Amino acid sequence: MKIYIATDHAGFETKEEIKQALLHDGFDVEDCGAYTYEKDDDYPEFIALAAEAVSRDPENTKAIILGGSGQGEAMLANKFASVRAAVFYGSEGEIVTLSREHNDANILSIGARFVTNEEAKRIVKIWLRTKFSHEERHVRRLTKIQKFENKI
Repeated sequence: MKIYIATDHAGFETKEEIKQALLHDGFDVEDCGAYTYEKDDDYPEFIALAAEAVSRDPENTKAIILGGSGQGEAMLANKFASVRAAVFYGSEGEIVTLSREHNDANILSIGARFVTNEEAKRIVKIWLRTKFSHEERHVRRLTKIQKFENKI
């Protein structure tokens, strides 16, 4: 599975640590930026690259995106067809587990200002290990979401 990763300045250090951990674990990782720390950069350019890539192949790709809160990044990512971005900004792993099991989230948006690098790496591993449940009620709901995507 290919993993895209993107951030602005707020998550740059965390992105670099997550990227190294993913590569160490054998994942195919593509860095969509930021490539260097620039305190005045903006997240849309970087996040859009990752979200667009997942939108093109939502069954075989995932993305990890980061920002200060992760909220704006998720809002942007969710503008792309077939993207289901969930936000994590600290807590136990249950919220990211449910984002995969119930909603088949294919992008994890992390609020880098609210988590440590170690917590972010731990949550990414949980999120990537968790599979979609394929329970009828969850499939039904995702089908309904897709119908709304096609109307927009």
